[in-house]
Amino acid sequence: MYFTLLMLGSGLFWTITYLLIILRSRRDRSYGMPLIALCANISWECIFSFLLPPQLIQHIVNLIWFVLDAVIFALTIHYGPREFLNLLKRTFYTLLGLALVTSFFAVLLVTLEFHDSGVYAAFGQNLMMSILFITMLFRRRSLRGQSMSIALCKFLGTACA
Repeated sequence: MYFTLLMLGSGLFWTITYLLIILRSRRDRSYGMPLIALCANISWECIFSFLLPPQLIQHIVNLIWFVLDAVIFALTIHYGPREFLNLLKRTFYTLLGLALVTSFFAVLLVTLEFHDSGVYAAFGQNLMMSILFITMLFRRRSLRGQSMSIALCKFLGTACA
């Protein structure tokens, strides 16, 4: 019972995190999740929604997260090139595509190698995401695309996990 409550809490707080990222991205006209973290995240959710689905409750949560990450990814495609003025749009999209393909195979291969249900990859990418959010904050020198609400909900979702 506690496991289910924690899983639902994690799902709820991460879902709120994604919704807040979407709202903030639209408001600030900037992407809200670090690019590599987004690629790893959407890859994990794709794998564990469609290729290796878990038990029912987590599967539903994964599907919701995948849809929300797809929106975040679309906003990144739209607003991302504005953040990298030193890159041609074509180069930005190529690098983003390479990061997505690399992330997908990294998550899949880690999962298969460790005969894991995605836990190792999820915790590794969550740690990476936390570090990259801070890096993004310092690089931008502003909260553009981010907020304390996003940070708090991400923290609570991770604590439940």
